[in-house]
Amino acid sequence: MSASSLFNLPLIRLRSLALSSSFSSFRFAHRPLSSISPRKLPNFRAFSGTAMTDTKDAGMDAVQRRLMFEDECILVDETDRVVGHDSKYNCHLMENIEAKNLLHRAFSVFLFNSKYELLLQQRSNTKVTFPLVWTNTCCSHPLYRESELIQDNALGVRNAAQRKLLDELGIVAEDVPVDEFTPLGRMLYKAPSDGKWGEHELDYLLFIVRDVKVQPNPDEVAEIKYVSREELKELVKKADAGEEGLKLSPWFRLVVDNFLMKWWDHVEKGTLVEAIDMKTIHKL
Repeated sequence: MSASSLFNLPLIRLRSLALSSSFSSFRFAHRPLSSISPRKLPNFRAFSGTAMTDTKDAGMDAVQRRLMFEDECILVDETDRVVGHDSKYNCHLMENIEAKNLLHRAFSVFLFNSKYELLLQQRSNTKVTFPLVWTNTCCSHPLYRESELIQDNALGVRNAAQRKLLDELGIVAEDVPVDEFTPLGRMLYKAPSDGKWGEHELDYLLFIVRDVKVQPNPDEVAEIKYVSREELKELVKKADAGEEGLKLSPWFRLVVDNFLMKWWDHVEKGTLVEAIDMKTIHKL
């Protein structure tokens, strides 16, 4: 049975969504790139060298292999202080997470349309971690580069979110201005994917309300779907019951269980700014 049969709701097929980009909401003052210089940033790998692929990596998708070895994640401590950088590959090996306590910065985007429906994606089956699970709109990492290390108002993370929405879902920058993202909070969690891979992230939770045109990248996304609050509750029930193999990503489930419904109230009321708490790092 196909993944789309997991829902008793109309499925938005890839490249079929065509909505105007007219709705905007909560704003952050957009600052120009700061004067951060690479010389002022930690210029070392916390763990020297990039791991070489072993025989188990032989079947890794070429696109995912490139991202795993070329992308440099930002290593942080539990207070979100930058302590170094390392490859996406090294950061997601459970042996490094467990033995070296590698923790990297991440973000999770929750994009709502003007009907206050949340855009979900099913991760591609070629993803190294958590393939074919359903999750929030976009989940990825700011990279170790000047534009994505800017701390002020989480601008570096917002820049990264704009980049990945284009990479994964074909949403152009004009449809998701960085000023329109509202960082609501941060959470720290650890989750194994399988015996080899996993996540250990300090995750920034970014909300945005925009009507956008979506053209998903099949290397990243299998399917997409907008859901109402009630439809999401039904989705969670199906995942809990294990119906048809439906799974949710662990980070998405943590947000659903701890924050999402009360934040959804603020989305509908236009009062998201009242929910902002960027001082607390929730350890879940």
